[in-house]
Formats: sequence, structure tokens, C-alpha cells
Amino acid sequence: MKARMSREEYYLEVLEAVRKRSTCDRGKSGAIIVREGRVITTGYVGAPTGCGHCDEVGHLIEYRGLDERKMRRHCIRTVHAELNAILQAAYFGVSIKYGTMYCTMVPCFPCGQAIVNVRIARVIAVHPYQAQERTVELFEHCGVELAILKPDSPFSYERKEE
Repeated sequence: MKARMSREEYYLEVLEAVRKRSTCDRGKSGAIIVREGRVITTGYVGAPTGCGHCDEVGHLIEYRGLDERKMRRHCIRTVHAELNAILQAAYFGVSIKYGTMYCTMVPCFPCGQAIVNVRIARVIAVHPYQAQERTVELFEHCGVELAILKPDSPFSYERKEE
């Protein structure tokens, strides 16, 4: 008889399905929020409701620096997966306080700030993020538990460069 998957395996499978809904090939990531053993909300990288998605109308590129020496192309057409999961909870009036967020990568700093403000207690990221230092410090300072499941394997996906 086949063993039943664990809750964490289940959440990670749901996360992978959500990630695949992303509409920007530069940031195919997802997030789910779990509370009391239930998936409460999901979010993926996508344009705001009613706006054209990257895979329909193209990217909206901005150059951002990881530090003073290295600039990187960043698509700003989309809302990040973590923020979309938080916004979905707000839209439907569902409490995510003290929940656990599972996400593809360690959240960026602005998403990390939103996570702190809505009182997410734990973040479980599958992969590290290239600019995660500020988020890690924020979570440590504010008491948000962070676990990175694959800390030595950076997230990669097929990325189209324009």
C-alpha cells in the first residue's frame, strides 16, 4: 500500500501547481498561505486584475541594482506571488494571521515587509533569492521564522531575454 504524502509534501505540490500559473516568464514563482492545516490562499506572479500579462503584452522592464556595481533587468508589470497571496486573503476577508507562507524563493524585501505586517509567523521558501539579505534580517528582527528547503540550489527557470 502506498504511503500517504505528508502535509508538507502536499503543500509543496500545491505550491508547484500555483507557480505554474505565473504569467511572467522572468519570475515564475508561487506562494500559498496555510493556517491550521488548511491552504487558505494562493498567489502567483501576474499582472494586476484586468491588466495585460507579460505573456500577452510583453514585459515592463526596469533596471535595478543588486549593489552599486551590478544592475539587473527586472520586470515590474507583475505583482509578486507573496503579495498576491496576501491580497487574495484581504479580498475575501480571510485571516492569515499566524499562518505559514510557502513560497518558491525567499521573498523580496517589500514582500517581506508585507509578510511582517500581516503577522505571518513562518515562511518556508524552497530556494534562496539573490537579494535576500535584507529580508532575512527583517524576519530575524521581527520574529518571523524562515526555513529555506534547498539553500544551496538557486531557483532557475526558463527565462526569455528580450
